[in-house]
Amino acid sequence: MNPSVPAPRPVEVELKYRLRQAAAGDRYLVAEDLAGFHPITPVRSTQLEDRYLDTGDGALARAGFAARLRQTANGTTVSVKSLVRRPGEGGAHRREELEGPADRTAGPRDWPPSDARSLILEQCGDAPLVELVTIRQLRRKRKLQSADTIVELSLDEVDAVARSRVVDRFVELEVELMEGDESALEPIDAVLADDPGLALSTGSKLEAALSAIQASTGRRGKRAAAFLALIEPDPEPAKAEPKLDLEPESEARQDAEPEAQAEVVPEPGAEPEPGADAKRVPTSRPRSKPEQEAEPGAPRLVVGKTPGVLAEDHLAEAGRKVLRFHLARMLAREEGTREGADAEELHGMRVATRRQRAAWRVFGEAFRAGRTRTHRKRLREVAARLGAVRDLDVLLEAADAYRADLPRAEQRALEPLLRGWRDHRDDARRLLIRELDSDGYTRWIDDYTEFVRHEGLAVVPVSPTNPHRVRDTAASRILAAYEGVRAYEPVLRWADVETLHELRIAGKWLRYTLEFVREALGSEATLLIARVTALQDHLGLLNDADVTAHMARSFLVENAGDLSQLESAAIARYLVSREKEVARLRRTVGGPWRGVAGVSFRRALGRTVAGL
Repeated sequence: MNPSVPAPRPVEVELKYRLRQAAAGDRYLVAEDLAGFHPITPVRSTQLEDRYLDTGDGALARAGFAARLRQTANGTTVSVKSLVRRPGEGGAHRREELEGPADRTAGPRDWPPSDARSLILEQCGDAPLVELVTIRQLRRKRKLQSADTIVELSLDEVDAVARSRVVDRFVELEVELMEGDESALEPIDAVLADDPGLALSTGSKLEAALSAIQASTGRRGKRAAAFLALIEPDPEPAKAEPKLDLEPESEARQDAEPEAQAEVVPEPGAEPEPGADAKRVPTSRPRSKPEQEAEPGAPRLVVGKTPGVLAEDHLAEAGRKVLRFHLARMLAREEGTREGADAEELHGMRVATRRQRAAWRVFGEAFRAGRTRTHRKRLREVAARLGAVRDLDVLLEAADAYRADLPRAEQRALEPLLRGWRDHRDDARRLLIRELDSDGYTRWIDDYTEFVRHEGLAVVPVSPTNPHRVRDTAASRILAAYEGVRAYEPVLRWADVETLHELRIAGKWLRYTLEFVREALGSEATLLIARVTALQDHLGLLNDADVTAHMARSFLVENAGDLSQLESAAIARYLVSREKEVARLRRTVGGPWRGVAGVSFRRALGRTVAGL
């Protein structure tokens, strides 16, 4: 934001028109006179990325607000705007607007104080914010003045993006009142309203993006429709409020791709197998030596080589075995994660949290939701902190491998990009360590450890005739997960990156469902898991390359004025190399896919579940 501009107004007043003809916007942007207003600044261009956020149940929308995180070269800001527009003078629209500093790697409680932050916390409390849509804009703007009134005229080329796919493109002409009397907008409004190349825009960019998503099929379209119903209530007599269902997807995105906060980069490769010997690991954050000596009887988790799930196990106790096993592995990696000397320590800790979250999905219905909500919520937060660091580790490792064989001058030219990513990684690591050092984390580990150690805690009662053993339920769960993978067969040949990423998530749930009950399935389960893992890894590498290309492109746009020609060219070549890698991996997905979709896999899967 230009420091010469006065502080943002509590009420935003603007005219908004959608372009019908491409030339209409440029005509006003370069005009020397617009209804008596004359330019006082040159035309300037800026690239903006806005992420619109709300809670899973739409708390902000229900209260009549929309929250936007805006990322520019100067940093991150949060804006909270009222959704209900009140007509102003003429065709102008008015809405309340609060703005403040923010941090894209942190939640609202960790942002600097501001009125915008206070309003979000008041409406949302501790509920996590999830992404509705991302809007990217190339904005060209200049200021105009007439007497004591100053307006900013901007021409915005808008891409609405949902899960890495552009769902709508349009161009808007906006005139925002910066200083002076609102009535001075009337002559401008009259000129614009008479232009056949323009159409009055009555909705926001967020509403336009959600409308585009609503047109798609499936859950995404239904969620967008539900949010639009909150933003634009039906004028008919009151009906039951639509129930939003964002949380399942937000959990999947945090597990497999970027809160957001950004797209997330998954780790490429399978989880390393544990050692043969049982491990004893602390149940809370590492204690200093005096603390360890003062508490020789501190509780310990004892786990073996595998979770040890048996066919006769009650579903809840099978889940508890899996949770205990991976919690122990998570805690075993905590000290190395804190030290930060070996990135694989953090990788292992993150993998363990993801396995636990998957276990809650597979076995969670066997536990009382109210009694276990805190465990699931805190686990999700810890996983997000670990993921934010690991995602950037993957990007940096791949970039270092790419430039290893380059000439020294080319290596130096890539340094601005890597330095920016390292800075983001350091920020994410600081937030992770703050989480691990918090009293809330320590209390959670202690309570969570007690939960996984004691049979019967928080179990939903079942009658003897209800299916409740692994033997009774695993087959249907495995086959349902496999059906989720096979459903992609008709579209695989033409699938875009987003669809292939969704296939990767489906493959992940099949793999985890098999892994958690491996001991009960017999020897063929190992081959099945290996084939699913090969498909998942291939798609993970594709997603890594796609996210890297996206981030390199964003860096080039946001830092274009600060980069030398050599640096821009080197980063652009790296961007192109990642795009070529995406294309290569898309072309070659058929091999690992046939390993999972072929008749030999299906027969082996049938024999495996029949053995239960």
